[in-house]
This record gives sequence, structure tokens and C-alpha cells, in this order.
Amino acid sequence: MLLYLRLLKESLSFALNALRNNKLRTLLSLLGVTIGIFSIIAVLAAVDSMDKKIKEDLSDMDLNTIYLIRFSFGPSDIPRWKRQQFPDVTYEEYDYLRRSVKGVDKMSFNLFTRNENVKYEDKTVNSIRVKPSTNEFIDIEPIKIESGRYFNESESNSGAPVITIGSEVATGLFGNMDPIGKKIRLYGQKLTVIGVLKKQGETTFGDSNDVAVFLPVNFLRRMYGDNNKTLTPAILIKPEKGIDIDEFKAELTQKLRTFRSIKPGEINNFFINVLSGFTDFIDNIIGQMNAVGWGISFFSLLVGGFGIANIMFVSVKERTNLIGIQKALGAKNKFILFQFLFEAIILSVIGGLVGMFLVWLCAVGLSAAVDFEFILSAKNMLLGTGLAIFIGLVSGIVPAISASKLDPVEAIRTGM
Repeated sequence: MLLYLRLLKESLSFALNALRNNKLRTLLSLLGVTIGIFSIIAVLAAVDSMDKKIKEDLSDMDLNTIYLIRFSFGPSDIPRWKRQQFPDVTYEEYDYLRRSVKGVDKMSFNLFTRNENVKYEDKTVNSIRVKPSTNEFIDIEPIKIESGRYFNESESNSGAPVITIGSEVATGLFGNMDPIGKKIRLYGQKLTVIGVLKKQGETTFGDSNDVAVFLPVNFLRRMYGDNNKTLTPAILIKPEKGIDIDEFKAELTQKLRTFRSIKPGEINNFFINVLSGFTDFIDNIIGQMNAVGWGISFFSLLVGGFGIANIMFVSVKERTNLIGIQKALGAKNKFILFQFLFEAIILSVIGGLVGMFLVWLCAVGLSAAVDFEFILSAKNMLLGTGLAIFIGLVSGIVPAISASKLDPVEAIRTGM
């Protein structure tokens, strides 16, 4: 054990001497390892941060939540031209499914529409996300009320001119005033503010409720009807807990096919998108991003490995005489082998640590510059260190073996 500690100490000394005596050559050779470790750890850290943020944004939602809509959230085997001919879901279908499908906990009819401007007296907040829905939506999407309330079933059915607004909308329109009971203007109509949401912050998909307003879907249907091209309807369904999701989807499919009079053998002209399937799709994309990151970084790591090997071959040549003397004094081949191998690993780890330090600096800088937390996890740091050790081991093995096999007499004579 003491022998290996001595070897490690001497190897560290030789590695530091190489850095001091041949600064430019050593730094240029280590640059490949630094760039390689930086590339792979930066990609992994960015992807892990994105994955964590997505999971946090979806953590409050039931992953069995279903979006019944004419579009697919993921890849589809149905040709695009055929999908474009699918009809929108309707309020009548929502009403029929709510009454006929078993195992439904909550079901909501929603309209996806373009952003609008909202006004209060002389103040305007631009590009606000409008979320028309039925009253059950608050039990499906994790909407948290700061003050006031969400609209009830009676207001939802009648399309009452009431509205619940996000925290940034409330601040932009009312400042420090209490918004409850105030009338704001949207779509050229006056709506009474009945609730304000808790601040949510930025989300991965840029759909924060802080810049959104919620109003009864029938208020908009009464204004525009059901055939307006700026409105995309969807039925959101939250099944009861513990239900077999595949059986539930089968019943839902059968009921809607019956309502639409789809003949046997004809394809469904709608999509049942389960939120868990969307998260699987995201996981697949993240896996592909990781693979691309590894592929790009492989070449940098390869260059770094050649750089370390170059340093070690030069080091062996410069210390040939010393190797001969060590062998003449009784040093075994194993001692020489480990001496150069440890030196290669130490040099590689130095390059890897510089690369990870640069990743950390970038993570701190970007987290401060944008509203997104970049995380350099302990797992990725250990991975980076392990990669650096592996590169040093692979790059240094051939020079170390060549050094250990030198004939002591020839080695001493070479240095004379």
C-alpha cells in the first residue's frame, strides 16, 4: 500500500513538473480532454435540468389525464393530409361522454385559442393566454387560487361574464389594488374578476398561468359559435383512481365512434392522448439528446486521449535515462508501469476537472441570466471524473508499457 502511495506521490510530482516545464505543449494536449469532458457534462447537465423541470411542471397533474382532440401529441401512422380532415370534438360530444362513460372522475370542455389583450380603464396587458373551459377544469389542471374563486357550474353553463386572472395579469392591470369585483375588457366585452391565481413562475413549455385568464367556455361559444377557426376544442378527462386505463380508453373510443357513426373497419377520426404517453415521448427525446451529446463529445474525448498519449511518449523519451537508473537500482517493471500510468491519469483528471469547472461556471451564469435552474449533479461530476480516469488509463497504457520494458543498460546509454 505504501508503495502505491509513493508511486502516486511521485506521479503527481512528475505530472505537475510536466505542466510547469512544458506549459504550452501540456495545455494544448490537455485541451482535448477539457473540451471533451466539458461537452458531455454540459449536455448531460442541460438535459437533466430540462428533465427535472418538466417533471416538476407535470408533478401536480394526474398522468392518466386524457386529452381528446383531433390532433396527436406524438408521432402517428395516419397520414397528415388525413389527420387534417378530422372533425373537432364538440360540446355535444362532451355532454354525451360525460353522461355515458363510466369511471370518469372529472371531465372538462376547453377551447385553445390565440392570445389576446386585456384592459382595465387606461391600462392594458398584452398577449395574455385565454383559457376558456367548463368549471371542472380546476379539478383537472393544478390551478391554485390566491384570492376569490373559480367560476361555478351555474356560471359555466350559462356562460356568465366572469373571469379568473393570473398573478401577473392582476399586477399589470391593478397594481396594489384588489382586483376582485372589478370589470376588465376582453373581446370587446366586460367581464367581472372573481378570482386571482397564486404565482406559478415560468414553466418548461412557456404556458405559465401567471399570464393567463380563465373564463366560462360558453361565454366564448355564445360569441363565436362552434365553427370559428381560431378556436380548437378539446375534451379533458380525468379517470377515477385505480381504473384500468386501457379499458377506459377502449370504452371511450367505442362511445365516441358510436356517437360519430364510424363504421367498423374505418379508422378513428380523433386522438386519445394520455398525458403519461406524452411524458414517455419527452423521455424518448431526452434520451436521443443524450445520445447526440455523447456522439459529439466522443471525438473531443478521442482527440484528448491522443493528446495525453503524446505527452506520455514525450515524457518517456525525456526520462529514459532516469528509467534506466531506476531499473539498475532494482525497480521492477510494475513500478515503472504504474508510475507512468498514474501520471497519465493525473494529467487527464486535471483536464477533466478544468472542463467540469467550466460547466459549473456556465451553469451558475445561465441560471442567473435566465429564469431556469441549470443543475450540475454529483452523478454527472462523478461521471466526468470517471471518464477522465478512463481516458488517462487508455491513453497512458501504451507509453507506460513501453517504458516498463526498456532495457536498463540501453536506457542509461541513451541518456549519455
